[in-house]
Amino acid sequence: MPTDLLLRPATVADAPAMADLHVDSRLANIGSMPPMVHPRDAAHRWMRGRLEGDSTGWVAERDGRAVGYLVLTGNWLDDLFLGPGETGHGVGAALIDVAKAERPEGFCLWVFETNLGARRFYGRHGLVELERTDGSTNAERAPDVRMVWPGREPLVFLRSLIDEVDDQLGDLLARRVALTRVVQTYKPDRTRDPEREREIVARLAGSVPELGEDRLARIMHVIISESLDASP
Repeated sequence: MPTDLLLRPATVADAPAMADLHVDSRLANIGSMPPMVHPRDAAHRWMRGRLEGDSTGWVAERDGRAVGYLVLTGNWLDDLFLGPGETGHGVGAALIDVAKAERPEGFCLWVFETNLGARRFYGRHGLVELERTDGSTNAERAPDVRMVWPGREPLVFLRSLIDEVDDQLGDLLARRVALTRVVQTYKPDRTRDPEREREIVARLAGSVPELGEDRLARIMHVIISESLDASP
């Protein structure tokens, strides 16, 4: 850590400085990151609400001035932002070390796909890229990448992420079975619709290109068959 840098836990009183760092960093990096969709005063309220809630923050200071910060919520690194001109001086490395010390079991984060500098930075510090999205669930509607630092026991942490996905799959399968059961009451017979199934597979292939249509067709065949079999 740079000898002139002070790292300390954030308080609610730090919210304005942290929000300004967030906004100023975003404004200085338009192109690698999409423009913000909220004004500065909204960022101030947003940051204060997080620090008053279940998030924890850390501030990096030099000569009494905030030059970077991070925010953690659960096993997520929500924010790691540096002031304009602060990259390359060890501030980011110091903050990512704080995140690792605070979450030794591991953590995840989202980074914009276009933010190549941040992706390289996180990669140098041991994070790996897990998945990409089209950005439809973030405020900016910009494609993003989920990265993970798997912690001191990588297999345990990564399996915990698989468990989360499996729980979601269980909920979705239960809903699929329930809907299939209801649909059968509106059909004259239990014949399947090959054209509709092809449409489903093609749509899913757009979301999961790694699996491809052939694999997805086999998966959907089993899901539909078992859902029908479970429906009286």
